[in-house]
Parts: sequence; C-alpha cells; structure tokens
Amino acid sequence: MTVDKSDDVRIGIWTCHCGLNIAGTVDVESVRNHVKDLPNVVFSSDLMFTCSSDGLKSIKESIEEHDINRVIVASCTPRTHEPVFRKTIEEVGLNRFLFEMVNIREHVSWCHMNEKEKATEKAKHLVEMSVAR
Repeated sequence: MTVDKSDDVRIGIWTCHCGLNIAGTVDVESVRNHVKDLPNVVFSSDLMFTCSSDGLKSIKESIEEHDINRVIVASCTPRTHEPVFRKTIEEVGLNRFLFEMVNIREHVSWCHMNEKEKATEKAKHLVEMSVAR
C-alpha cells in the first residue's frame, strides 16, 4: 500500500461527458467550473470519455503535474469503472482508497433527462458531497 504524497489535501476532479450519456442532460462544463472553487480542489477538468486510455493518461499526468493526492471522477457506474480508476491512481503512487466516484450518469442524467437545469445542479451537489467526504 502506498501513502499520500503530502499532508495537504489536494483534490483533482474529472467530470466525464460520456458522449451524450451525461452531456446530453448535464452541463458538464458548468459542473467543472463550479467544483474548481471548492475547498482543497487544485485541479478540475472535463473529458469526453474519462475511462478511455487518453482519459486515464490525462488523470495520471495531472496527478503528477499538480501534486494531487485525492481523486474524484464524476462519470458513470462504479460497478465497472471504479477498479480501472483505482488501478490508474495506484500506478502513480496514490493509495487506491483516496479515490471517489460520483455516478452522474445513472443518478443524474438518466433519471432527469427532461430537466437539464435541475440535473446540472444535482450533479454539482453530488460532487460537492464527494469533496466534503
């Protein structure tokens, strides 16, 4: 098991478009811009497909560049993707349990398809809760 890079909490947040699965309902850029100003957040980005090889590479590079020691990904189901993200952060020396996943596909975009504004606000609140945790 690895340890934190530092004693200071330095959170990086990636919000996924998931093609139109999320971005068709949630204003992903608005979520990204909102969460970048939350306490201890030092990096915030949005990617088309966070779980793609390019997305995972971007996460690794940003962790190293910004000395991030906590990772949050707002995307789809943790059932299939959480192990991929945990492995990715381990590859750059972070403890895999310093990862949080926010399911904004099933919990937001799919159940609020006709309420874009409300869905976007809900996504912001879910990421806020993850940052607080």
